[in-house]
Parts: sequence; structure tokens; C-alpha cells
Amino acid sequence: MENTKVRIGSRGSELALWQANYLQSQLLQKCGLEAEIIIIQTKGDKITDLSFDKIEGKGFFTKELEDALLRNEIDVAVHSMKDLPTSSPEGLSLAAVSYREDARDCLLISNAAFSPMETLKIKSNAVIGTSSVRRKSQLSFLKPDCRIADLRGNVPTRIRKLSEGNYDAIVLAKAGLLRLALDLSHITMVDLHPSEFVPAPAQGVLAYQCRTEDLGLRKKLSKIHNAEVAECTNVERKVLQLMEGGCHIPLGVYCIKDELGNFHVHASYAADLSSPLIKVRKSQSTTHMLAESIVEELKTR
Repeated sequence: MENTKVRIGSRGSELALWQANYLQSQLLQKCGLEAEIIIIQTKGDKITDLSFDKIEGKGFFTKELEDALLRNEIDVAVHSMKDLPTSSPEGLSLAAVSYREDARDCLLISNAAFSPMETLKIKSNAVIGTSSVRRKSQLSFLKPDCRIADLRGNVPTRIRKLSEGNYDAIVLAKAGLLRLALDLSHITMVDLHPSEFVPAPAQGVLAYQCRTEDLGLRKKLSKIHNAEVAECTNVERKVLQLMEGGCHIPLGVYCIKDELGNFHVHASYAADLSSPLIKVRKSQSTTHMLAESIVEELKTR
């Protein structure tokens, strides 16, 4: 590894390539490693006509990258952590996580549909685009009159569909919008507070996965590991694991650590899109049994 370039596996979207290039720069600046980027298409990239809850299996944005790691075709895979299943296949390990970009969801509203005095600042009976069951459940709870339509594609494609008038609004992760630095001057943006519209577990965080036996690279990656972010994402992903879900269930979890070292968790869950939304908030001084207590309340309320 010392004498060769690290092979970074990435999806081919603009956002995924931003993430891969970020890792490439971190490896050079902080680890002294040169790297090349290898693009790998995933199941989620190939199937663009179905919403996420209709695609069978978990890890449809990650499995092909993990398979490439196991075949020794790449050395490290960079994932949006919210897409990564909570357990790695045998032989692979989560080696490091990045800083956390703004974790909020963002409502992008066409100027014609913007209505500042209404809920979510969007007109009544608006058509809102998203394929996330988590977002659908919270939209239905906060604005029952809205009509939700499936929306797939990479970030620029989704924004183009909004601009073409296919939707009155769409919901995207704020992190992706900030990382791509897109021109959104023609659209009204409403940031959704994470305590009210709860993000996906680990939203805004990048995960770096490699082969468990590659101890040299794992040691290098530890230099770019953000332990404080991991404290919070570990709680969020533990809730996800205990709820036995992935992108198929309407679950949002967001954990923050305050300046005194206390942890605050917001969670939202619905058994399905026709069930009531359950919201839970808990705070404590350590993460011990924090996820478990959140899950107990989500399941018993």
C-alpha cells in the first residue's frame, strides 16, 4: 500500500464523486497517500423508476461497492453513511467517518407554490416530490393536504424536474446541496428543523469502508476518523439496527452532543405510511442504553 495508489470506489453521481474527491484530498493531506477513483454503478443507480421502498433488499446503493472491496478491485469504498447498512459483510469493516455537514432536510419550493403563511411555507394541496418513506411519513403528518409523488434521480436531476414544473416542491438533504454548491437562486429554500422533521440516521456523514485484513490502510484511515461524530451516528444507527430497518421503514433519528457533553436524540417512526407518526425525544449524559430506550418507546407507544 505504501508504494501504490489507494483505489477509492465510488458511485458515479456528481455528489458521490464530490465525496470521493474529498476522501482523496484527505488521504493525501492527512495520511500521505495518493489515491485514484474507480466508479462503480450500484443497483440503486440502475433502477430509477421505482421508489426506494419498492426495491428489494438492503444496501442497494452500497452492495456493488462492497463486492468490489471483497474482490480486491478497490481498497476503500466511500459511502453516504445514511445509505450504508448497519452491519458490514464478513471481511469488511467501517474504518472511519467524516465530519458532519448540515444534517437537515431542505424543502425546495417553486416560487409559484411558495406561501409563507402556510405550513412548511408551501401552498395547500401542493405536489411534493420524494421517494423516501421517512420523508413521506413526516410530510403527511405535518401537511396532510399535500400530495406526495415519487421522485428519483441524482440531485441535479431532481432539481431540474422541479424547475420544469413536475412538482411544486421537493425534499433533499441540505448536505448534498451545500457540497455541490448549486445555483438555486430561482427556487425558494426552506430548511426543516431536525427536531420537527427528523433526518435519516447518519445524514450528512461520509463512511469509509475497507477490508478488515488491510490493517495498514485501516491505521491510516484512523487519522481522518471523526470520533465525536461517530458517538452520535453510533446512537442513530443502533436505533436503525434495533428497528431492523433500512430505507424501507419510515424512521428518522438525529443525535447531537451539547457543549456540556449531554446527548439529545430526536426520533420519528411510523409502522407504515398509513399509520400515525410517533415522535420521541430523549436526553441523557451518556450514550449507554440510549438507543435501546428510544426503540422501546417507539415500539410501545
